[in-house]
Amino acid sequence: MSEFRYRALDQSGKSVAGTIQAADPAEVVARIRETGCFPVEVAAEAAYGNGSQPPAGGLSLTLPGKAGRKRMSRLEVAIFTRQLADMLGAGLVVDRAFTVLIEQAPHARAREIFESIQTDLRSGKPLSESLASSDQGFPPLYVNMVRAGEISGQLDGVLARLSDFLEKEQVRRSQVISALTYPAILISVAVLAVTFLLTFVIPRLQGVFQEMGAALPLPTVILLSVTGFVARHGWALLLGGAVIGLALHRYIRTPAGRTAYDRLRLRLPALGPVARKVVSSRFARTLGTLLTGGVPILEALSICQDAVGNVVMAEAVASVRRQVQQGESIAGAMQESGAFLPVLTHMTAVGEETGSLPALLIRSADSLDFEIDSTIRRLTTLLEPVIVLAMGAFVGSIVLSILLPIFQANVMVK
Repeated sequence: MSEFRYRALDQSGKSVAGTIQAADPAEVVARIRETGCFPVEVAAEAAYGNGSQPPAGGLSLTLPGKAGRKRMSRLEVAIFTRQLADMLGAGLVVDRAFTVLIEQAPHARAREIFESIQTDLRSGKPLSESLASSDQGFPPLYVNMVRAGEISGQLDGVLARLSDFLEKEQVRRSQVISALTYPAILISVAVLAVTFLLTFVIPRLQGVFQEMGAALPLPTVILLSVTGFVARHGWALLLGGAVIGLALHRYIRTPAGRTAYDRLRLRLPALGPVARKVVSSRFARTLGTLLTGGVPILEALSICQDAVGNVVMAEAVASVRRQVQQGESIAGAMQESGAFLPVLTHMTAVGEETGSLPALLIRSADSLDFEIDSTIRRLTTLLEPVIVLAMGAFVGSIVLSILLPIFQANVMVK
């Protein structure tokens, strides 16, 4: 039997320490878990024989020697969460798990972040407090889920559910980017082709038309007028476009502008329903994940306000929270706000009645994601030929305007 010193988190999230006589660290972990605590660090007493203590420090996502502050990307956070959940699920203590993460860190920045977190843990801080202590840290959703896992003693399971949530968010973002990449390329090519024709090809043909002496057809006159205007005032058009774009950007960053922009996103003819489903799916998945992790409903709704990514829907969630605080059911408050999809409201009502609200919320989010995928694929499939046809029609009209004077001259010669 050997003596082991340990640090653990009790059910209130406070750090506790002590020593245990056991055959190996695995037995220490098992005995700590039996008391309802979650082990953070286990080491043989000999490791502290020189009276040294683990170094103290705080979490900082800023790398020394580099200007500016660095934070983990969404993809890096998702990968880190999955790896940590798998290692804790396999029985590793948190300190040992971070040692493994440090050893296999893909680059120096990630290693620095993991070392900072481990330093905090060894100083006695809970993992959630360490994550929340940095102004460049993890979002409230993440921190609250981790805190709920620590309090309930199910950190590995909560991290697994959190990693599922982050991975689905990453997949959704990647799908949207992939769906819009090809249409964006087509639009860029069309703009470049039209710009080349108007600024390079047409001006060189204008002298040829003037030498012909005959009256030009109306389409050709219009084309030459547009080309001349662009050639003379192109810089003003670019400057005006830049000023308008900057003004809109600044307006959108104001509270009133952001509200107007988010409301417009939800009311657009074809994209509005998709945007509403995306926001509803994010709300349902976030709320379901938080409730599954043991976060209280009022706190979970507060976190959802920041997670939905739309000011209009955030105001609706805030209204739901106020009514729930006054004793209203979640589904009743959602229906009264009028901002949520009927299917989500009904599924929430069923979940409240059957006591399976978190599972039904996540299932609703999965269904909405499927509808979003189908709609985006359908819209992009229709958008591509529309862009090609519009580009062809525009270029064809330019070519026709160029050829009409030539045909007219040939007729006059004959």
